[in-house]
Amino acid sequence: MPLHRRRLWERGFNQAGLLGRELAKQGYGTLCVDALVRNRPTPSLGGLGRKARARVLQGAIGIRNARRSRVEGRDVLLVDDVLTSGATSRACVKVLKRAGATRVTIACFARVLDEALPHSAASSGGTKRNARDLSVPGAT
Repeated sequence: MPLHRRRLWERGFNQAGLLGRELAKQGYGTLCVDALVRNRPTPSLGGLGRKARARVLQGAIGIRNARRSRVEGRDVLLVDDVLTSGATSRACVKVLKRAGATRVTIACFARVLDEALPHSAASSGGTKRNARDLSVPGAT
């Protein structure tokens, strides 16, 4: 999961990158933490409906051209530390598929349940869905 460079600088680390490193050590593929890039900072998506989240993320995530060959024709494991609405994961899957990934699987280490979201978020665009609803047309 790509962080904008400002957020990475503030935190000093990328949680998803650290989790991905551990998965690679366990034999779950080759690590490539910089295939995706967050082109611009995005605000918190909390309280936004599905369409508003998609608008905020539109064009915010892209593929790093120098890493495109690491994605083309390959199965990709996208690591997300915390999956809330799935909007960022959905945007990443879309970019990876457009870059030629054969299949994208999301490894999520924590899931925010709809019951934990403020009432306005759950009722403003349908955050109530299961993992199958994160699919992107053309993704498997």
